[in-house]
Amino acid sequence: MCEMIAQYGKGYKPPSYHDIRDNAANYKLAGQILMDKRNKLYWTPCAAHCIDLMLEDFESKIPMHKEIIASGKKITTYIYARTGLITLLHHYTEGGELIRPGITRFATSYLCLGCLNDKRGGLYRMFTSKQWKDSQFSKTKDGKFVENIVTNKDFWKNLIICLKGAFPLLKVLRMVDFDEKAAMGYIYEAMDQEKEEIQTSYNNNRKSYQPLWKIIDNR
Repeated sequence: MCEMIAQYGKGYKPPSYHDIRDNAANYKLAGQILMDKRNKLYWTPCAAHCIDLMLEDFESKIPMHKEIIASGKKITTYIYARTGLITLLHHYTEGGELIRPGITRFATSYLCLGCLNDKRGGLYRMFTSKQWKDSQFSKTKDGKFVENIVTNKDFWKNLIICLKGAFPLLKVLRMVDFDEKAAMGYIYEAMDQEKEEIQTSYNNNRKSYQPLWKIIDNR
């Protein structure tokens, strides 16, 4: 610092420093304490973590999202815990999988719903096939429960509704997680565009999109 003052004179002012951290409560508190002590330090929450928290709020605060994600997990955990059903799944989905890892935990939940939707036809054929009906799995309580989910039209209709709200955020999440291009100059415009996309996907029905908008704005 003394060398910088000597080089630029006594009017030299040290630069501001920008710290980026997760948006968890403990990080927010630590950031505020540091800013109170250092007036050249600015704390900004991580954009990717903020979007993940939005997706978490979608799941925890919107009943339909919570129910559909829970049902989707029942399908995937039931199938992948049984080797015989994995083989049957691959037969009817032509080798397709139902699980797709995402950038964050809650992004993974919605990406898995997307995989279920992509393999909907294969899943339906699987759980209405003779192989399924003749298997020991179809006679169990858990097997019947999962079969009822897969063959329930309302489940798939509500799954689409959930994806319409979440997938625009996943697009922004991929953008901010892209290391080769800084997202700071694009994030605010991108979020505005994705809010508009959510509104359009719900046919401008305020009752449908407003709860999602509220969560996004709060975060």
